[in-house]
Amino acid sequence: MKETINIHWFRRDLRLEDNPALNAALASPYPVLPLFIFDDNIIDELPVDDARVTFIYQQLNRINEHLSQSSSSGIHIKKGQAIDIWKEIISQFDIAEVHFNRDYEPYAIQRDERITKLLQDNNIKVVQHQDHVIFEADKILKKDASPYTVYTPYKKQWLSLYEKDKTKTEHLRSTNFLKHTIPFPTLDSLGLKTSSIYVPDWNLSNLDHYAEERDIPSLDSTTHLGPHLRFGTISIRQILNHLGDNHEVFLSELIWREFFLQILVHFPHVVSNNFKASYNAIRWRNNEAEFKHWCNGTTGYPMVDAGMRQLNTTGFMHNRVRMVCASFLCKHLLIDWRWGEAYFAEKLLDYELASNNGNWQWAAGTGCDAAPYFRIFNPSEQQKKFDPELKYIRQWIDDFNSSNYPAPIVEHKAARERAISSYKKALNEKKAI
Repeated sequence: MKETINIHWFRRDLRLEDNPALNAALASPYPVLPLFIFDDNIIDELPVDDARVTFIYQQLNRINEHLSQSSSSGIHIKKGQAIDIWKEIISQFDIAEVHFNRDYEPYAIQRDERITKLLQDNNIKVVQHQDHVIFEADKILKKDASPYTVYTPYKKQWLSLYEKDKTKTEHLRSTNFLKHTIPFPTLDSLGLKTSSIYVPDWNLSNLDHYAEERDIPSLDSTTHLGPHLRFGTISIRQILNHLGDNHEVFLSELIWREFFLQILVHFPHVVSNNFKASYNAIRWRNNEAEFKHWCNGTTGYPMVDAGMRQLNTTGFMHNRVRMVCASFLCKHLLIDWRWGEAYFAEKLLDYELASNNGNWQWAAGTGCDAAPYFRIFNPSEQQKKFDPELKYIRQWIDDFNSSNYPAPIVEHKAARERAISSYKKALNEKKAI
């Protein structure tokens, strides 16, 4: 006779501490089998040595080692189509409950709906939990129950609600894990390879100088929290509890993250379309040779090139430089923001659909609460302001000031005038329809 168990499905919550779904699964009398699925629908879109997949594997291995030592348990690792994996697991175990933390991206929502139906059809209780955000998309709404599309009033409401109901963190309340000896697979056995790109640990001590130093790309003043928030190796509640009543500037960045996420939930068309339909008439040049120069960091604009080379080498780009690179692609080169968004999605260790999409549309001027179309960063002026001693540029451009370094592929003033003219023409055409 099969032993009755609960399952906690790890996804974007790769931690034991402050994990709502895991704690809920452990709260019942049934032992808990932790499960992680390398979903082929996601994995097949990535190179076999993708740094993010290596990072996930390493975090799972850490958790597995802890469970093995503390409770003679471990994580059940599977790879394949998620729906097929679940059918297999249902046949192997007598499952009472399945718990997992909610994901808000379109593919995840569709997948979770299919698997929830499968489980419920097999008389298995399914419970989704809130974890990835402090406030879900339907929690912060205008008085008419419509979603916010401007950041500042959303932030004000967010802060007001948070002051009334500050969420506390929870320790692991039980160690009632299913004792088993399911072997932990090697990366090779999963058809994957170790990446040469390293994901650095998060560092909250850098918050002490964040407000003053966050725009200086030559300084390592970032917290490196991005990928850890993305994959849940630390919870948003743990971060906020660390902040306390300080660090307002950094808190605003975390609120932007939730703002863009609720935009994705309420306006899913933004995944592949402009938030503002009035910008649909823009005639992007989409010059493939110029796009390749941008990707490779050979535009002749040092701030842009340093950022792209940093991204290609490390999977990270400084936030100020991200804005400069994105603006340059959309405004100077008139290349569709979707091209840049896809490239960042491929390279960024901290890639998250909602934030990546929201920030690219902000830079292009096509998104909600976006920079106006006539706001066009001057890469040379940004360099003078934020890297006057060329420390960042020299760090990432080996051939800077050499005969090998390329001349600018476009002249700033002419590119700026061309962009403004193109945007104006598109908006006027839209009005005329």
